[in-house]
Amino acid sequence: MYKYERIMYWSEDDKSWLIEVPELPGCMADGKTPMEALENAEIIIDEWIETAKGMGRKIPEPKGRLMYA
Repeated sequence: MYKYERIMYWSEDDKSWLIEVPELPGCMADGKTPMEALENAEIIIDEWIETAKGMGRKIPEPKGRLMYA
């Protein structure tokens, strides 16, 4: 399991649970249940990292909880 912060919320429009990973721009997953969304997030985070490595991009270090205004 990666140590990146995940933000989970219900999307009425999508009728799904969504998870955003703010430290990895554009990294998002969904699921019909919270557990499914978390499982999908792990897959998407792994794919995000592998894609970034393949493109020669820097992989952000996990910072844990981020502060928002």
